[in-house]
Amino acid sequence: MTLLSSQLLVFSALHRRAPPTLFPWTNPTTTHTAPSLCSPVQLGQPRLPRFVAAAVAEDLLYNAGATVGVLGGGYALVRAFDELTRRNILNQGLSRKLVHILSGLLFLISWPIFSNSPKARYFAAFVPLVNCLRLLVNGFSLTSDEGLIKSVTREGDPLELLRGPLYYVMILMLCALVFWRESPVGVVSLAMMCGGDGIADIIGRRYGHTKIPYNEKKSWAGSISMFGFGFLVSIGMLYYYSVLGHVQLDWESTVPRVAFISFVATMVESLPITKVVDDNISVPLVTMALAFFTFHY
Repeated sequence: MTLLSSQLLVFSALHRRAPPTLFPWTNPTTTHTAPSLCSPVQLGQPRLPRFVAAAVAEDLLYNAGATVGVLGGGYALVRAFDELTRRNILNQGLSRKLVHILSGLLFLISWPIFSNSPKARYFAAFVPLVNCLRLLVNGFSLTSDEGLIKSVTREGDPLELLRGPLYYVMILMLCALVFWRESPVGVVSLAMMCGGDGIADIIGRRYGHTKIPYNEKKSWAGSISMFGFGFLVSIGMLYYYSVLGHVQLDWESTVPRVAFISFVATMVESLPITKVVDDNISVPLVTMALAFFTFHY
């Protein structure tokens, strides 16, 4: 993509040197003549459109290939955990949560694979869109993918696909389209939803003997693990994107900001509101709002 980027820069520079004049009367110093068949401008015009068309086609082909690769990776991940569940190596609950954690984080890690084109985010968002359609088709029982149902539902009921899992992929799509890799907001939101909320359920079920006073379904172990793991994953992802040059951060102010966001997101996850608002909606939306104001103001 280095060659493609340099070619696009050259093309952009050529256009800056000779901008088209839509309204000739706005530039009285320019002498305008009627175009002719032998005009050098006319002879030279076909080169640039062909060049641009080739560059755009190359970019589209590259992003399409990246999309196929990420889709294939996500499909392989779900199938792998389905096989582990089928062989009784993992129970269904643990398999579901590991898919919850890994699929979102791998999607987030894959963003730099796409090109630097402004349209690249739409190719990336196509990945959760495909999964969204799969959830809708299986959730309404128009078809039945037993592997998908076992991997992402608690009780094996297809209708569960239309709740938490559907909200999950919609948040993935939203973060890719709205924030993309130039903003820490989407990165932290997905890190807290996938990493923090996901690990809270795993640790809480195994070691959550001491419950939180205001919510008997949540434990201190789960909440503490969500805060710690969510914070570490968020910092790790931000560092990953900063090393690649997509975001520039002042780490002295970034670390306490992320710690504050992780704390508030953990508090929201611990509230007894799951029957009203799913964690896959409340946690990322609160994180988005806090991250937007803490990083932009």
